[in-house]
Amino acid sequence: MNILIVKLSAIGDVIHTLPSLAALRRLYPDAHITWVVEEVAADLVLHHPHLDQVLIFRRKNWINKIKAGQFSAAWQDAHTFVAELRRRRYDLVIDFHGLFKSSMIVFLSQGKRKLGYDSLQELSGLFLNEKIPEDMNKHAVDRYLDFPHHLGATIGPAEFILPVNPEAQAKSRVLLDSYSLEKKKYIAINPIALWETKLWDNQKFAQLADIISQRLGIPVVFTGRDKESLDKITSTMATKSINIGGQTTLPELACMYKDALAIITTDSGPMHLAAAVGTSVIALFGPTDPARTGPYGKGHTIIRADLSCSPCLLKKCPTKKCMEEIMPEQVFAALERMIQGKPWPGTKHFCA
Repeated sequence: MNILIVKLSAIGDVIHTLPSLAALRRLYPDAHITWVVEEVAADLVLHHPHLDQVLIFRRKNWINKIKAGQFSAAWQDAHTFVAELRRRRYDLVIDFHGLFKSSMIVFLSQGKRKLGYDSLQELSGLFLNEKIPEDMNKHAVDRYLDFPHHLGATIGPAEFILPVNPEAQAKSRVLLDSYSLEKKKYIAINPIALWETKLWDNQKFAQLADIISQRLGIPVVFTGRDKESLDKITSTMATKSINIGGQTTLPELACMYKDALAIITTDSGPMHLAAAVGTSVIALFGPTDPARTGPYGKGHTIIRADLSCSPCLLKKCPTKKCMEEIMPEQVFAALERMIQGKPWPGTKHFCA
C-alpha cells in the first residue's frame, strides 16, 4: 500500500501532524509512506523513522525564479517535482493542510482514495473523493488525528517522534559548551513570531530576562532566526544574556530546547518544537486560541489577558492590547511556580 501525506508547512503545523503519522504507521505497518513538505519544515520529517520518502515542494523557489524571469528553470523544477510525485501510484492521499496549494498536489498525485476535510476553504475539497468534518473546536493535533481514526486506527496518547540527528546533537552540545551551559540549567526565550499581533514588547522581554538572571541566577538564552532582532532586546538589558540567534538549524534548536529547563515563548513554531521534545513551555498568547493551537501535552503554562476581543485571529491590530497587558512579573511568577512544580492557576492541558 502506498500512502501520501500532504502537510506543507509551517513548523508548528507539521509538528501537529506527527502524531497522525505515528498512528498511520501503526495502522499500516508495511505501507510505503511519503510526505510532501515545503523547505521551511523539511528537517522535521527528513530521515523520519516512520517515513519511506520525503518530497520537498519548493514553491517559493519557483516563485522567485518566475519573478527573476527564469521561466524555463521554474517550469523544469516544477516538472521534475510532479514527475517524482507520480513515480508511485498512491492508494491513499491525505490532505492534512486543507488549502488550495495542497489540493493541487492531491490532484497532481493521481491517487485513488483522496481524503481531506469537508471544507470550502480555498476550494481545498475540490479534488477529494472522501471527506470528514473539520471540528475547529478541537486542538489541531486532535483534529488531524481524526484522519487516522476515520481510517480505523486506535487513537492513544499523541506521539511526537522527531528524526534522530546525531550531528545536530553534537553541534548543539558544542554550542552549549561554548557558553558553559549545563543541561537543564538554563532558560530559553523565543521572542519571535510570524504575526505582528503575536509579538510581545522587546522591553518587556528584556525586563523578564533581567528578573530571571537577578532572582534565580539562571542563564537566559535567546533563540531565533535573526541575531540582530534579538540584539534589540539584549542590548537594553541590565544583566548579561546569551544570544544564539541565527546559529542553529531546526534540529539543533530542538536539541537545545530539549536540554533547557523551560522555554518562554510567543505563539510560534519554536513553541511547538519545545513542547514536542518534552520541555516545559510558558507561552504568551494574544490573538490566537490556545485551545486550538497551544503547546500540546502536560506541564505547559498559557499566559494571556482576559479580554473579550481575544482570540480575534487578526494579524494586524492598532492596539495589540491582548499582548500589551501581559506583564514581566506575571510571566516570572509562572516560571517560578513551574520550577517549583506548582501549577499556574487556570492552566489547561491540551492532550489526548
